[in-house]
Amino acid sequence: MKKLRSIIIGLATVLGVAAMPVALVSAADCNSPVECIQKGTDDVSAKKGSDQDLQNGIKTVVNVLLFVLGAIAVIMIIIGGIRYTTSNGDSSSIKGAKDTILYAVVGLIVAILAYAIVNFVLGAFR
Repeated sequence: MKKLRSIIIGLATVLGVAAMPVALVSAADCNSPVECIQKGTDDVSAKKGSDQDLQNGIKTVVNVLLFVLGAIAVIMIIIGGIRYTTSNGDSSSIKGAKDTILYAVVGLIVAILAYAIVNFVLGAFR
């Protein structure tokens, strides 16, 4: 279990480090942090024409986060299934595997509900 945890942490670290150049490249055309923040808020604010830009920005952020959350939930369900099949009848291992699967499914349901709530709220302001 410790080896699996270290593999997951290592994978998350590698993905985080791999994403840093993208963030640095997008922020490279700014002279100061304040200018970068202002540029970012201008990109998704109503200054570009309408409130639809802000709504599209929020939807994009929510969709990306939900995709990441969904991928993590599927990976955790697979890990729980592997733990369940390799438990060899040990009741504590079976309980841990079932809990992993249960928590992953609950997380997926919460993510779907969050998506529905965000779309409902954004739809109410149109």
